[in-house]
Amino acid sequence: MTPQGRGNAIVVSVLLLLGMLLHCENVWAATYAVGDDNGWDFDVDAWPNGKTFRAGDVLVFNYGPGEHDVNSVNQQGYDTCTVSSGAKTYETGSDRIKLVKGKNYFICSFPAHCTNGMKIVINAL
Repeated sequence: MTPQGRGNAIVVSVLLLLGMLLHCENVWAATYAVGDDNGWDFDVDAWPNGKTFRAGDVLVFNYGPGEHDVNSVNQQGYDTCTVSSGAKTYETGSDRIKLVKGKNYFICSFPAHCTNGMKIVINAL
């Protein structure tokens, strides 16, 4: 192989490796059970404190179906405990939600649940 051919092979190898690394972003993603052993329940709003979240991390909301739900809302929905049209609602009792970069807001829409602490805001780096 000529020196130019080896140089081209190295460049191609490096580009392939970089491409693989970019596509493997989620390999380093963490999974968090919201509320830890208590699950998605009342007074969970302080659960994120002291944790570092990154875009691509997955939150698992564990709860009894029919007892709660999870709604991905904007800041206004979070602040006022309201779900606007277009908000994503989860109801399976073991919902897995991938975080996006920036603030991620989640509330329970059952009456008085959000106002009693069933809401969290996660800032993903």
